[in-house]
Amino acid sequence: MATQLLVKAATVYKDAPSPVVPSVAEIIVGLVAFSILFVLLRTKAVPMFEKAYAARTSAIEGGMERAESAQREAEAALKAYTAQLNEARGEAQSIREEARVQGAAIIEDLRGKAQEEATRITAAARASIEAERQQAVSSLRHEVGALATELASKIVGEALEDQVRQSGIVDRFLLDLEKSEK
Repeated sequence: MATQLLVKAATVYKDAPSPVVPSVAEIIVGLVAFSILFVLLRTKAVPMFEKAYAARTSAIEGGMERAESAQREAEAALKAYTAQLNEARGEAQSIREEARVQGAAIIEDLRGKAQEEATRITAAARASIEAERQQAVSSLRHEVGALATELASKIVGEALEDQVRQSGIVDRFLLDLEKSEK
């Protein structure tokens, strides 16, 4: 049935123009419209696209150049920072060394002062001891002399109260005693 319909349609529209092949007037109007559109696009739109393309290209290249420039600056800053850091480390090391030397000098100075103070205290203590010893010897001589005189007075039965004589006898006795000890 479909075939019969197609055959009948083909016979009825045999003299009609073909829908696939255009007429000459349509071709001419199409060529004129295409030419006008082509010229308009070529003169107006394409230059704007070219400008946009050129601007985009320069922006990309500029961005790349700026990025490379920034990279170089960053590398230079890193080198400068590294140099400053190394310099600061060296300076810190020299400060530590100087502080160590100063500390050692201060310690040595304090040791010297302490030694001087100890020597002074020792000398003062020896002088004090010597003074106390002299005082004790003097006191003992006086007491021993008094006791010896009193004892001699009792033994001899005579008073030995002459102070000068008494002290001469006691001193002589003590000197003889010291010589016998040595």
